[in-house]
Amino acid sequence: MKKVALILNPNAGKRKLAESIDVIKEKLQKGFYDVEICVTKEAGDGAKIVSDLEGKVDLIIGAGGDGTIYELINAICKLKERPAFAIIPGGTCNDFSRTIGMNQDPILAAEQIVEKRMELVDVGKCEKQYFLNFWGIGLISKVSDNMDTQNKQLLGKLSYYISAGQTVFDSEPFQLKVKSDSTNYDGEAMMLLIGNGSYVGGFQSFFPESHVQDGVLDVLIVKQTSLTHLWTWMQSKIQQQFPAEANEDLIYFQAREIEIETSPKQEIDCDGECNFSTPSKIKILPKHLKVLVGDFAAIV
Repeated sequence: MKKVALILNPNAGKRKLAESIDVIKEKLQKGFYDVEICVTKEAGDGAKIVSDLEGKVDLIIGAGGDGTIYELINAICKLKERPAFAIIPGGTCNDFSRTIGMNQDPILAAEQIVEKRMELVDVGKCEKQYFLNFWGIGLISKVSDNMDTQNKQLLGKLSYYISAGQTVFDSEPFQLKVKSDSTNYDGEAMMLLIGNGSYVGGFQSFFPESHVQDGVLDVLIVKQTSLTHLWTWMQSKIQQQFPAEANEDLIYFQAREIEIETSPKQEIDCDGECNFSTPSKIKILPKHLKVLVGDFAAIV
């Protein structure tokens, strides 16, 4: 592994990541022969760069927040010749970087990448997009829509839960039909969340025992919601297990393939990006992506 391209979102982390890029490149050059820095200017640039790099580099490093990583992953995962991938976190939540044990200090994350610890990880896929963290409809997509940009900048990942609390009061149930290789459901729901990684919004809040090498997706259906249930989910990140008090309003299972229909149509939140709506078919792609990891053993 010699040739590396680092794709930088210069606006990530209030531009602090861009200010450190020279130091980061110096760190990477200690482990890789050829390090190229590619800077994006607008949305879509990252995907174009990935396409141009196919077959030319051994490793692509995404330097930015969750939106940057989503764009790069969706470009890489569809390639026939997929290079290895790594992350230098630079956003608010940095969910997948946390899942693979990357240090949240960009310079220290670069040092971890130089150690070249490789793992094969699972990737979620629906019709038009790939995801590393989660796929969701209902409450989860409304949280993303309602998240205040100023709060996000000031409070970081805590803003996710502030928005969640505010959204609870405004949410209406929808009709949900789920078919999977393990469990079926037909009825009202407030939210459907499908997880690959264990982090959502910077916390291990919904699927703290989930792992990106288990070959299955974790599924949570919330039939009705309340502040009590929301608090239960938040507590689960401390308990490091799915809430033991889960009841008839919370349905949890694991599956490899899932078909989803809703009435009315629901906006899909896929790793924080809302671009499509239901219906949808989702599956897990086991060990689809080669990733350089950090303190990965600690979270297995």
